[in-house]
Amino acid sequence: MARILIVDDEPQIRDIVCKYAAFSGYRAEEAENGMIAVEKCRRERFDAVIMDIMMPELDGFSAVREIRKFSSVPIIMLSARSEDYDKISGFELGADDYVEKPFSPKILMLRVAAILKRSGASDGIGDSAEIYRIDGLCVDISARIVTVDGVRAEMSPKEYDLLFFMIRNRGLALSREKLITSVWGYDYYGDDRTLDTHIKLLRRSLGRYSDLIVTLRGVGYRFEAGKQS
Repeated sequence: MARILIVDDEPQIRDIVCKYAAFSGYRAEEAENGMIAVEKCRRERFDAVIMDIMMPELDGFSAVREIRKFSSVPIIMLSARSEDYDKISGFELGADDYVEKPFSPKILMLRVAAILKRSGASDGIGDSAEIYRIDGLCVDISARIVTVDGVRAEMSPKEYDLLFFMIRNRGLALSREKLITSVWGYDYYGDDRTLDTHIKLLRRSLGRYSDLIVTLRGVGYRFEAGKQS
C-alpha cells in the first residue's frame, strides 16, 4: 500500500484528500505546514507527497527545497494561484506535478496514480535489471541509481525520468514536445523553459559526460548512443 503525505494548512482539504486517498487504496498521513512535512519526510518513507504552496511556518516552495536535499519522493504541488511563475518555480525546485485549487479529488488521485506508476512505486513493479554503462557513467534504471566515475549523482525525480527516457531512446532525435509529453505528461502546465532548465541540471549532474546530451537546434535533444562497456 503506497503511503501518501498530504500537506495543507486547511483541515477540510486534508480531510477530503485523505478520504479519497484511502478510497483509492493509499495510506494517507497529514501535515499542517511545511515544517512538519519536512520532518516527517526525514523520519519516514513516503511514496508521494501532495504539497500546498501557501502555508504558515514554512511555505510549500521552501519545504520542497528542503525535502529535495535528502529525498527524491514524487511531489504534487497545490495552489490557488495560477501564475506561470509559481508553476515554473515549483518544477525547477523538483516538483513533479502542479494542480490548481479548486480541484477535483478524483483527478488529483489520478495524478497520484500516474506519478506512482512512473516512479515504479505502484504495485512494487519496476524495470528488470536495466543498466546502461559508458566509460565511467553507470545508469541503473531499475534501481534509479546513477554513478559518475564511481560517485553517486543526486538528482531530482524529473532529472532521473528525463535521463532514463533519453537513454532508452538514445541515438534518436527527440523533439521538445516528445520529451515534455513523455516525461511530464500530456497535461503538463508549464512551458519549454522547464525542459531547458532540467536539461541544464542534468548536464551538470553528468559532469564530464554532459556532452552525451546533444542540443538539436530547432528540434530538441539527442542522447548519444556511445559505446557501452
